[in-house]
Amino acid sequence: MKTKFYLILFISTVILLANNYNSPLEIIKKTENQFRSVDDYQVNMLISIAVPAFRMPKKKYQVFFKQPDKVKIKSKGFGLLPKTGMFTSPKENFNNLTNIRFADGYDKNSAQIKLVGDLIVDSLALEMPNDYARLTFKPTVDVIIDKKNWVITRVMTKIDTLKIMEINNTYDFVSGSYYMPVKSTVEYFVKDARLTKWIKKDIGAIMGNQKNMNIEDDMVRGIISVEYSKYKINKGIEDSIFNE
Repeated sequence: MKTKFYLILFISTVILLANNYNSPLEIIKKTENQFRSVDDYQVNMLISIAVPAFRMPKKKYQVFFKQPDKVKIKSKGFGLLPKTGMFTSPKENFNNLTNIRFADGYDKNSAQIKLVGDLIVDSLALEMPNDYARLTFKPTVDVIIDKKNWVITRVMTKIDTLKIMEINNTYDFVSGSYYMPVKSTVEYFVKDARLTKWIKKDIGAIMGNQKNMNIEDDMVRGIISVEYSKYKINKGIEDSIFNE
């Protein structure tokens, strides 16, 4: 009888651990651990933007990153980087979502995992005309995760079935063993005036020219492309660089 009890206890523990391993929180933890596996790096970035009636030359950046959250960006002139999620941890990005769950029809044997969450609207810093507009504006976010390497490869923001933004990240091994992004695209699909204003501000910030943007008011699609090159990983970065 005692042997049977221990057998049942063992099976229950295995089932509990299996369920925990496959829970959204455990998936997020694994992507977080992967992000934290690199102590520091330096990388060159080349950014191009394509939106209707607006063209710009490609812009170069030199970026220094050191755990847990130190970032230094060097470029000629002003400008910010697009929010590809590269310099913020997966945990921080998932903190912008609530009610995180597996997508319907999720196959545990698949090479990819799809999580779905409800976007916290305040994280977008959108200007809403009233409380009703804020309550009825309910975007959801699909997050695709590579289960072999535990990296986020795609993030898609939607309102119902209407896609408004999609981020795609392509990874490869750098310096032999570090699985790092080599290309990112941020693609906007816009039919909402509130979002158009927000995206204009985002793109303007990248170029350091918010006041002189001449982007069509009815912009439907815009693409920001980012290429990463010349990584220097775990070579050590002095803290003084981040204070310059």
